[in-house]
Amino acid sequence: MNSDNDQHENPAMNYISTRGETAPMGFQDAVLTGLAPDGGLLVPERIPDVRDRLEAWADLSYQDLSFEVLRLFTDFEDDDLRGIIERAYATFRVPEIAPVVEAGPVRILELFHGPTLAFKDMAMQILANVFEVVLAKRDARLNILGSTSGDTGSAAIHGVRGKERINIFMMHPDGRTSPLQALQMTSVLDANVHNMAVDGTFDDCQGIMKSIFRDVSFKEQYSLGAVNSVNWCRVLAQIIYYFYAGLKVQRETGAKRVRFAVPTGNFGNILAGFYAAQMGLPVGKLILATNENDILSRFFKSRDYSRAGVVATLSPSMDIQAASNFERYLYYRLDRDAAKVATVMRATEAGEEFDAGLDPYAPHHADVLFTAGSGDTAATLHRIREWKFYYDYVLDPHTAVGVHVGMQHLNHDEPMICLATAHPAKFPSAIEDAIGEAAVHPVLDALKGGKTRCVKLGNDESAVRKIIEQTVG
Repeated sequence: MNSDNDQHENPAMNYISTRGETAPMGFQDAVLTGLAPDGGLLVPERIPDVRDRLEAWADLSYQDLSFEVLRLFTDFEDDDLRGIIERAYATFRVPEIAPVVEAGPVRILELFHGPTLAFKDMAMQILANVFEVVLAKRDARLNILGSTSGDTGSAAIHGVRGKERINIFMMHPDGRTSPLQALQMTSVLDANVHNMAVDGTFDDCQGIMKSIFRDVSFKEQYSLGAVNSVNWCRVLAQIIYYFYAGLKVQRETGAKRVRFAVPTGNFGNILAGFYAAQMGLPVGKLILATNENDILSRFFKSRDYSRAGVVATLSPSMDIQAASNFERYLYYRLDRDAAKVATVMRATEAGEEFDAGLDPYAPHHADVLFTAGSGDTAATLHRIREWKFYYDYVLDPHTAVGVHVGMQHLNHDEPMICLATAHPAKFPSAIEDAIGEAAVHPVLDALKGGKTRCVKLGNDESAVRKIIEQTVG
């Protein structure tokens, strides 16, 4: 992969589409664009090499490390970038932002200390403040269209609520998020927030969103933008905590490399780890963990990317069979052959069987980092119970899946960091089933019994378009 040692030698980072039919653009345009006009995803035209900076980065606060990572990929003045970072993390409840906690044989990277108690806050607070700065500079407005399997929606809504230049239209699958996840979205009554409960799965919501974004004239007419992890800024902001945790654990243990176990649904979270490794973070393995919706783990085990029906599980944010960010990975897996990516993805989107011509017996350099596995409901409950009994630590169901798969890939020389993607109190029924008592949090307790606002829709793209048209005018 191409790399550069110093941003100042190549200051203008442009973004290109995985499908190769969109002109390169700068960071601010890429953020407002979201999904590329040709239907692809925007990726940086090069990946910076930061291996000569790792020793210095290991001593930085989360905020200062964020500045160093983000400035490599963005085109903001330093003062603007520092302001974005300061406002984003001011909403977090712990000063360290993303603490690493020892819990038995693994370390838990706690990514749930933001306003909605989920890892999506780590990126969404950055993205919301980026939007605000860019729109103010351009005297522009933005209408965000998003889909969520649970946590993305509430994190996005809480990031942009009340912001005068932004409306947000958020779809979630009716009855397929946890009740508290739905409440975190629908209890936000700001005038610029519009919740839509769709009669379908998350994949249905995501399909509606992508179809609308591919209608370039509609997208431009209504100034549509994306907050899902199709938006590059989301992945970029998640790269930061891989460096923060990886360098911290390396320094504490003296290990040459670390491993990350990542509960995965839409592939954005683990993709950020892939980028961090390509930049030079010493990663031994990225361990991809899925629940019963195991399309991604099957791919990395045997190149089987056949879709099945979505199964409802204890970890609803991972109940996905069409992972948006997989296309970014595929772009590198196919050696940046954008034409081939376009052919494969368009065929897949048309309902044809996925066929990228990948030989399951011929490992590629982009595959070396990954190993994969899955954890079902029984395994999820077992790990929650086990960690509470032996280590007095309560895992949420998604994190439990990551721990379960991570435990199958322990390596004495490479410490295991398991990403904790949500506070357990967001899933009280699962926690009570596992340990006999529900986890609680005052932020969630305060939501109960309050007013909510949400429109229920069929699985109908035209109905979503109509709401946008009527609201924007």
